[in-house]
Amino acid sequence: MYFTDRGIEELEQRRGEEQVSFEWLGERLRAFVDLNPDFEVPIDRLATFLARDDED
Repeated sequence: MYFTDRGIEELEQRRGEEQVSFEWLGERLRAFVDLNPDFEVPIDRLATFLARDDED
């Protein structure tokens, strides 16, 4: 298990039953980057990955 899997597992356990909009997710990602500017590039890459997930 990767270290980052712990956060993913916590997210699934705490919020796995919830449904969220991409608008809400975008707001939360922006809030995270505002608090943690060093993570701007990885968060942007994650957002791009999620946005393009259905492209071939």
